[in-house]
This record gives sequence, C-alpha cells and structure tokens, in this order.
Amino acid sequence: MSAFLLRALSLSLSLSLSLSLSLSVLCRCVCVWLCSRDTSVCVCVCVTSGDYCLTAGRDRLIKLWNPHTQLLIKTYKGHSLEVNSAEASRDNSRFVSGSSDKAVMMWDVATGQCIRKIRAHSGPVNDVRLNEDATIIVSASYDSTVKCWDLRSAQHEPVQTLPEATDSVPGLDLSGHEILTGSVDGVIRNYDMRMGKLRADTVGDPVTCVRFSHDNNCILAASLDGYVRLFDKDNGSLLGSYTGHVNSEFKVDCGLSYNDAIVAAGSEDGHLHLWDLVNGKELFKHQFHRNVICALSFHPKTHMHLNLASPQMCLATASIDGTVCIIKSPADVMKTLAKTESDE
Repeated sequence: MSAFLLRALSLSLSLSLSLSLSLSVLCRCVCVWLCSRDTSVCVCVCVTSGDYCLTAGRDRLIKLWNPHTQLLIKTYKGHSLEVNSAEASRDNSRFVSGSSDKAVMMWDVATGQCIRKIRAHSGPVNDVRLNEDATIIVSASYDSTVKCWDLRSAQHEPVQTLPEATDSVPGLDLSGHEILTGSVDGVIRNYDMRMGKLRADTVGDPVTCVRFSHDNNCILAASLDGYVRLFDKDNGSLLGSYTGHVNSEFKVDCGLSYNDAIVAAGSEDGHLHLWDLVNGKELFKHQFHRNVICALSFHPKTHMHLNLASPQMCLATASIDGTVCIIKSPADVMKTLAKTESDE
C-alpha cells in the first residue's frame, strides 16, 4: 500500500465514527445565507488564510465575505457575463477571475480595482488558477484550450497554449510545475511543464472537476457518470471510487479535506456527500441546498477532527439556488456525534 494510503488510513479510522453524522446535531453546526438573490452562485472559494471567502455567479459580481459573520466586505464589478471561477493569491492581496465573457481579470483585493484584464479565449473561461507567487495565470476554456499568462510581461499573448483537449475543459488544477485538466472528451491530462511531459488517462465520460491531493501523490476527478474517482498520479491506476450523489448534467465540485482523509462532492439534488478516502464508505449525506451544489471549498487549514477548541468553518458550499452554506465543526458537537454512534 502506498505511503499516501497508509497515512490516509490512520486518519480515516479516527474520522469514521465522528463523521457518521446525526442530522439533528449537524444542523446546529450549519449557517446558510442568501448570497445572491434570484441568481445562481457558481463560485465559492476559501482564501488562503481561511478567514474570508469569495463568491461569484450569474449576477456577474464577485463578492468578498467574512464567512463567520456573513458580513459582505467588498463587491467587485467588471465582468459582462457570469463569473465561473476565482482564486486568490497566497498573500490574499490579489485574486483572479474567469468569466463567460471570455475574459480573465486580476483584481486588487483592497482597492477593488481590476489591475489586469486579458481577452483570454474564443469561448467562455471555465476555470482559472494562479501559481504560488501569483506571476502566472492558467485558464481553461470552453474553446478546448488551456493557456498560461505571464503577469510580469506586457504582452497580450499567452506564454503557453495547451491544445490537446478535443472538447470543453471545465476542470483545472495547479500544483507546482504541474497543470491538471479534465475535459468533456473524457480525458484527464497532467502536464509536467518542467519536464515537458504529458500524461493522459481516459475515463470515458465527461470529466468536469479535477484536484491534486494535498501531498501531490494522487488525482481526484468527478465525471458525469455519477462517480468521483481517485487515481495514482504517477501510473494512473485507480485507487478508489465514490458514488451515491447525482451528477449527470451539471458541473459539480469535488475536493479533498486538508488532511486528504475525506472526499467531498456536491450533487445535482442539493445534497453534500462525504466519503472515507480509503474504504469508499459514505460517511455523510445531507441536503443543504434546494438545487445543484456547483461549488465547494474546504477550509485551507482546518482539519475535520475532534480536537477543535472552538467552532471553526471546515467546509463551504454554494448552489445555483443563490445560497452559500458554511459547515462548522465545533468540538462539543463532534464529541456528541461520537457518543451517539458509540451508544448505538
């Protein structure tokens, strides 16, 4: 068994009991608020510190929130069509957004000003990512290309174009010198930009979301056959599969908890699903939204465990019903859950 799975197994054993959640107890740990009236929320991203989150959607606005108090801090205006993706820099001073207006925009968080606008693609921009020092933007588009943009250059052309996909590219992730993409053509592509290598693995059904594991040993991918799959990054072997959610028409997010022990995915029926990474057991399922959960984001620093001294956000979800849900994991509730399970 790989070191990744051994580490995840030890974590998941302690989590299995506490995350078999009782609905009545869980609802005390949840805060839901209306983020955008009469319009969908397609983006929900916890920024690097975990103290703030960005939301965006069909109203063309990007909003910065304090998720703990539901305080709207600032609104960013500039896109002419719905915003499909956003990501903040590591120092939280800037963020990048991608829209169906075919543009990629870099924003100054404090001033609210757009500091760079790129007419990036010939089709809607599905996803965007920033490298570690926020000097390179990577964008994925409906036009079936992935492009890299050097923010240090005044040139309006990409420094690299990746044209291998034969259909829309809705899924994108970045880790160091590697670019991971998922395409409607059913292929996961991992580009090693330093070595100039491409590894392509065929899933078959349209791949709508891809994520590197936090230890960078595995790849998580969601596809429209209703499965989330875990692959070994180096050889492409299937390590696990997770199902039970509804995903046949829309892009729904998937992700891994900060400690890589929990797999999460949204569902077209508004349910959030959590699975044990190692054994694939569904740990939790609950309907937090009235419609498709199209975005989810784990807290970048908080573990889902029993040792939290005070209530902290551990997961945020967003839906096309216009709501955002913040799920918290206070120590007393988690202990109650564990006691409930042991009594049973």
